[in-house]
Amino acid sequence: MPDSVVPEVRALPYGAEEGGEFRYTWEHPRLVEVQLVDDTDRHDDLYFEKERLLSRCERPFDVAGPALFLEDSLGGEGVAFFRQAPLPHARADDSPDWHVDPGRQMLRILSSPYRCFRVGYRGGRAGRVRAATDFHRSFRPYVAGRDGLFLSNTWGDGHQDACVNERFLRGEIAAGAELGVDVIQIDDGWEKGYTANSVRVARGEKGRWGSWWEEAGFWDVDPVRFPGGLAPLIAEARAKGLKFGLWFGPDSSDEAANWRRDADFLLSLHRSFGIDYFKFDSMDTPTPLAFARQGMLMDRLMDGSGGRITVDLDVTAGRRPGYFAFPRIGPVFVENRYVREGDGRLWWPHRTLRNLWGLAHAVDPVRLRMEVLNPERQPELYPDGDSLAPLRWPRDAIFAIAMYSSPLGWFEIQNLSRETVEAWKPLIARWKRERDAIHEGYVHPVGSAPDGLSWTGFVSASRDGTAGTALLFRELDAREEFSLPLADYLPSDGLEPTVIGGRGEARIEGGVLTVAVRDKLDFVWVKIAPR
Repeated sequence: MPDSVVPEVRALPYGAEEGGEFRYTWEHPRLVEVQLVDDTDRHDDLYFEKERLLSRCERPFDVAGPALFLEDSLGGEGVAFFRQAPLPHARADDSPDWHVDPGRQMLRILSSPYRCFRVGYRGGRAGRVRAATDFHRSFRPYVAGRDGLFLSNTWGDGHQDACVNERFLRGEIAAGAELGVDVIQIDDGWEKGYTANSVRVARGEKGRWGSWWEEAGFWDVDPVRFPGGLAPLIAEARAKGLKFGLWFGPDSSDEAANWRRDADFLLSLHRSFGIDYFKFDSMDTPTPLAFARQGMLMDRLMDGSGGRITVDLDVTAGRRPGYFAFPRIGPVFVENRYVREGDGRLWWPHRTLRNLWGLAHAVDPVRLRMEVLNPERQPELYPDGDSLAPLRWPRDAIFAIAMYSSPLGWFEIQNLSRETVEAWKPLIARWKRERDAIHEGYVHPVGSAPDGLSWTGFVSASRDGTAGTALLFRELDAREEFSLPLADYLPSDGLEPTVIGGRGEARIEGGVLTVAVRDKLDFVWVKIAPR
């Protein structure tokens, strides 16, 4: 069970000056190297660990990666190191981040233009998760009503910008209010200029990708699609209790030289229309200078809005800033998955679950925007007899997969079937009552890594360790029951489980939570509180 005191998140020097070395005296040290993957249009497994038991006879070695955990394998005490930088593949050089010298019992933070942070922890693997959460929360504390919201985006059904217009958005607002969406976001297509992703490109027209400010009026609201502008739509959304968001492409030309212009434009939208949610796409971060300027853009937005703006940072393609670069701004938009002809990125729910489960070991899950797709889209694209295809899952399990992240409705809401809407609505309503408790605590991946065949899921434990929830999925595992010791997350005595979602039973005996789920690809959601 965690200590109630939140560890200090300490910034370390850029190079190997005084304070850039950490020395340990443990006889049995464990080193856990974390490798994360982005450019997710081309990669699907996104989290990897390499674990080593260090011996003093080993030669020194270097490590490149965004996070590193060094701990006493017997006592579980450790130190986490985080590099606030793009992932190694996206940097201008291939310089390592850390130098480990087992013989001298020393770890050195290597010279770099990117900042490094250190967090102490206890409790082995569970402590690593808490340290990662503390790192992210030191920059962006969870704020109820701003963070962890259910955001819908118009791009996910694969129609690109073909449907984007005033009439269509009115339908999205009405359908979103019924379903329980928090934020309606228009992806690429609201602006007067058009990009290389526009459907107009298929008709032979040439779209732009970057250097947006070279085209006069590019970021004006499209007067044909939105003859009344965005203000009436924003007012209509607000009247139904919804917030509003837009897609935007920060200008990466000349190493992000136009960062002030980008920031001032977005702040004008925020101040004039109350637009608080932006998806940042198309970014390129080729050099430390570009990274620094993009950081100044983010800081200007946060400072200028009093922290009310939330940015989803798209990491789906190219050299993007990555998972750790700008933790003040909001979620990382993790991946594009589609169900459409000719697209190799077909969506399987268990793979979304796998990526959330893996990344949650090193990234605060509220900072991960994980997609929920329409499970009824083009089922004929899946192989005959595919036992993991979306329609094999209960409808509410599809939404449950994203509940411990910041959920993304990656579909056109008004085109969901009544069956799907009616299955999701009660779960979404219950999730809204629980989500602040989920995200204000520590979310731990538990069970096995999702692979379509396992028992897997999450435990969210309150920061004082007195209560929590467990969200557990039975994939195609033959076992109807799954048992989870709770000692790493919650007290071992005096707890009572209550099933609040899914289908199953739960009991706690001797500090072990045991759940039973009758059907494969189903889930159970359990609230755990003192008797």
